[in-house]
Amino acid sequence: MPKHKAKGKLFENRIVVWDKEASRRLFKEGYYGKPLGIPKPRDFEFDAPLILDLMEGYYLVTKKVVDVEDQDGRELSLKQLHEICKSSYNDFEEKFLVYRKLREDGFVVTPGIKFGSDFAVYEHGPGIDHAPYIVQVVSPESKMTATSMVRSGRLATTVRKQFIIAISDKENRSIDFLRYDWWRA
Repeated sequence: MPKHKAKGKLFENRIVVWDKEASRRLFKEGYYGKPLGIPKPRDFEFDAPLILDLMEGYYLVTKKVVDVEDQDGRELSLKQLHEICKSSYNDFEEKFLVYRKLREDGFVVTPGIKFGSDFAVYEHGPGIDHAPYIVQVVSPESKMTATSMVRSGRLATTVRKQFIIAISDKENRSIDFLRYDWWRA
């Protein structure tokens, strides 16, 4: 984790870290965010602000690495940011449990929207390796049909990733992971 607090400003559902040195530090020390205007950074020497999504911004606030302010320059409390996240994400608590667990287990976690899932998960980081996993978060009460299982498996195969279902129980603060393995006969 970075040693110096960065400052971020909330814009709708993104947090911008304008300080370029802090941006490079956050990206280098955990592949947090995306440098503005640089779709695939090849090194850590970019000269651009960093865009954090709410999930990773919230995580960094819980770790006391980033402070976030609103557009009027007022610092947001963790509770205020939590409420913003809850209104921006369906099932925020369940997804955040999974995000935090994966991050704390040493994985790099990015939004998985382009893969049709909640998260894309890297072992090393973007630009170093491709995300070998896509993760979909569900609650223990969720129903999964055979059609949705096949759809998930086909999606993962198409994008050359392993599909993982994270069953996140916010009441018990527990997570079970189910990994799909496809075999050819």
